[in-house]
Amino acid sequence: MNNLGLYLTSVFIWGSTWFAITFQLGRVPVEVSVAYRFALASALLFAWCVLRRVPLVYSKSQHAWMALQGALLFGLNYVLVYLAEEQISSGLVALIFSMITFANIASARVFLGTPVRRATVVAATLGVAGVGLVLWPELGHTVSRGSVWLGAAFALLSTLSASLGNIAAARNQRTGMPVMQANAWSMLYGAVLVGAYALFAGREFTFEATTAYIGSLVYLALFGSVVAFGAYLTLVSRIGADRAGYVGAMVPIVAVVLSTLFEGLRWHPATFAGIALCVAGNVLVLRTKSRPSADTVAPRSVPGRD
Repeated sequence: MNNLGLYLTSVFIWGSTWFAITFQLGRVPVEVSVAYRFALASALLFAWCVLRRVPLVYSKSQHAWMALQGALLFGLNYVLVYLAEEQISSGLVALIFSMITFANIASARVFLGTPVRRATVVAATLGVAGVGLVLWPELGHTVSRGSVWLGAAFALLSTLSASLGNIAAARNQRTGMPVMQANAWSMLYGAVLVGAYALFAGREFTFEATTAYIGSLVYLALFGSVVAFGAYLTLVSRIGADRAGYVGAMVPIVAVVLSTLFEGLRWHPATFAGIALCVAGNVLVLRTKSRPSADTVAPRSVPGRD
């Protein structure tokens, strides 16, 4: 696949996973659906690792860090995303989650001591203003699934959890842990931890044997976690992480379009302006990071839904 094909594969798969999550909402408790999803995704990644004959044995300390990554990035993060989509449209959740670019920079400043550039502050201001403009017409109203305030709160908390998970992932990568093997173990730990919480909280481990539920589960695990991730990492290896990072600027746009077509997301003049500001903020911060020095690199996250 050429670079354009890799780019479009990453953008459209990750952009569509937000809408695919809506088919997971229903009779099966959110925590149980998340456990199912990452248990399957982990199994697929382990199968890939076995086929490639890559090492899967790590120390207790490495497993502890992978468990932390899994708990934050593939556990709490996704439980909060699913809860958010029970309240508001998938497009709004995706747009709020695009703030992870700026959350990563803030987390890197706090935990890694990474300096923050002035242009980054401007970019973050644009992004926050954009999200505010999109949400403003919706606040105080009720959408088809619930409360805008509650959904926005869950989405913001998921962004924070994912950002902290990226700090753990960045630490793992800096110590030489390969991405695919670390993700395989981290997804397994995330699934186990969320499943354990579901048992403790008395959630019923039901399964919805419908085409929509099974199809979305397979799509999220196989395409969202394996195919798109593979395409994105291949793109990174060809053109570099900074240029490949522009995938993240387009993922929310795909999510918002799908939400408009299938969930009835309402567009207002503020919606157009807000989305434009969000994209501009993400593009600006990526351009700012395109020539980093060795001590100014913030942890990079995969821009879509793993």
